[in-house]
Amino acid sequence: MNIVRRPRRLRNSQAIRDMVHEYDVNLSDLIYPVFVVEGEDVKEEIPSMPGIFHYSLDTFKKHLEEIWDSGVRSVLFFGVPNHKDAVGSQAYNKDGIVQRAIRMTKETYPELICIADICLCEYTDHGHCGIIRDEKIVNDETLELLAKAALSCAMAGADIVAPSDMMDGRIGYMRQKLDRYGYEDVLIMSYSIKYASGYYGPFREAAHSAPSFGDRKSYQMDWRNKKDARIEARLDMEEGADILMVKPGMAYLDILQTIAEEFPLPVCTYSVSGEYSMMKAAALNGWIDEKRVVMETMTAFKRAGAKMIITYYALEIAGWLKE
Repeated sequence: MNIVRRPRRLRNSQAIRDMVHEYDVNLSDLIYPVFVVEGEDVKEEIPSMPGIFHYSLDTFKKHLEEIWDSGVRSVLFFGVPNHKDAVGSQAYNKDGIVQRAIRMTKETYPELICIADICLCEYTDHGHCGIIRDEKIVNDETLELLAKAALSCAMAGADIVAPSDMMDGRIGYMRQKLDRYGYEDVLIMSYSIKYASGYYGPFREAAHSAPSFGDRKSYQMDWRNKKDARIEARLDMEEGADILMVKPGMAYLDILQTIAEEFPLPVCTYSVSGEYSMMKAAALNGWIDEKRVVMETMTAFKRAGAKMIITYYALEIAGWLKE
């Protein structure tokens, strides 16, 4: 007797589909990126990122209540200072905008996980992620400034520092600096695999961080390459990273899966500004079912191996999960 295999039996009803499904997106997976700026009473929508705003500290304090009530428990901070200079001094100013935002957040909601993006591009007047000598981004001189930024954010109360600069050796340098000053419990979430991607356009508007000359291809990764991802991940793990990150997300699911399968550390992915803006624009034009497409995308990240997802959709997803 021939037995007909019928996989559709496992799809017969919503109850059965729920019973046998493999992957979920959970509140604890979500990390919400925010942009904090100088000034007062500032809540300005970023034109290329509908629904995402610049917040001054007073308006962000009000927004914190919304974040907490949503159930999202992790926030990634980006700062947009008024003053920028060649060495990005506001990145490591103990009273910089991100440092103040972290202190305020910890005073208001001490259980909220504060993650500080560590880079210089938002703070330099040239928009690059390191010190410049003769129009070249120099690596080793930049490390001390990045480590100072990480330390200042740790002193402000950051639970996690997230270096996004892609300078060689910065994880080991940063780990030593944090440990030397007694912050050995502060985690390093490394932007280990960060491609020189076209998906970052809206972020550069949000952070006012477009390079004033050239591009970032000499330090961010070539999107045509895969082997480099393994090299970068292994170096960061050996230097002391606690969490590895793959950025962007949608176009790099193969990289995400490779890193998640081959390395023992938790892996995060960043669904970047361009991904958000594409989905949001299509939704606002009525071209897609926003909730369905976003949740399908987030589940793809989980299926590929992400333990955490940085997404500008975090608060909306939190609302959908409660429905």
